[in-house]
Amino acid sequence: MPDVESGLRSIGELARASGLTVSALRFYDSAGVLVPARVDPVTGYRWYTDAQVAPARLVAGLRRVGMPVPEIAAAVRAEPAAVHRLLDAHLRRLEDGLADARRELSRIRTLIGPEEPAMTTRLVLSRVDLARAVDAVRFAVGTDPDLPASTGVLLDVEPDGIRLVATDRYRLAVARAAATRADGPPARVLAPAAFVDEVRALLDTGAGITPEAHLTVEGDAIAVSVAGRAVTGAALPYDFPDYHRLVRAAIGDSPVHRVPVDTAALAAALRGPDAPTVAREHDGVPIAVTVLGLDDRGALRLVGPDEPAAPDDLRVGVNGGYLLDALDAAGGPQLVLELDGPIAPLALRRPDDGDAFSILMPIRL
Repeated sequence: MPDVESGLRSIGELARASGLTVSALRFYDSAGVLVPARVDPVTGYRWYTDAQVAPARLVAGLRRVGMPVPEIAAAVRAEPAAVHRLLDAHLRRLEDGLADARRELSRIRTLIGPEEPAMTTRLVLSRVDLARAVDAVRFAVGTDPDLPASTGVLLDVEPDGIRLVATDRYRLAVARAAATRADGPPARVLAPAAFVDEVRALLDTGAGITPEAHLTVEGDAIAVSVAGRAVTGAALPYDFPDYHRLVRAAIGDSPVHRVPVDTAALAAALRGPDAPTVAREHDGVPIAVTVLGLDDRGALRLVGPDEPAAPDDLRVGVNGGYLLDALDAAGGPQLVLELDGPIAPLALRRPDDGDAFSILMPIRL
């Protein structure tokens, strides 16, 4: 092997290291996506550097999820923030395509013949518990029309109750209400935000009349009734993210810090005129970032923008408005904030309710 090629990888070696085939590497060379470091002028052999292994693996991953070649080329050359935007845009296309496919398959099924009758699930719930669960998650519902699966509340109906879940990608909230009576199989429906808001108002009107709320799910039809008055709606035709996986990936089982929080005191500090913040920008929009830290006793504190940091100081950036929303939604005078590090999601929990919590994504400082 000539000296000039020492330290370089052949196309076969890069194929094995990246997961791309040799023919795929030749294609991405011709497309200008992954150009070899050197091409032998006599033999035409392609040679690659070790630094090209990571971009090749990125190309392999993007190829597996069906990203168009021009966007793959842009991702290989872009900064991480721009790559994340490309991934978000591609994911939205995939979600839209899946929703379109579901609608088309549903139309095809009607051409084939009538579907089997939809199973009906009925729950009797505490009106107060259901209202509390709605309040705990409603703040996390998204409003982005490009992410339609985030614009509702997932109603995950279990044999002994219902779990409510909402997320807008930057925060996720989960709460649960136990059933006093249940009939029918488990069901999962994505309830529109407007339907959830009507239900919440209905639950208030039942105060002093009845302690119970009745939930019925039949196919895509949802109904909640209190004292003879009912709110009905149709489920959104979108796949809600796998929140079990999101929760496991976000907070795990053993957070490094579990910090007791005085809800009123922290909310007052965040709303105060002198609340310390750090200016950041996300997608061209300025954000006032709240920086959380711990004092020498392990208590939570707000960190000023000019405070020097010791090597072992914990500093976690978070959207202060989102944190306020989570505090207000959680309710209760005392909460627990779980912190795992500067780039790990934060979890806010009720100390008396392991089924109710919210997760906030951190902001890099």
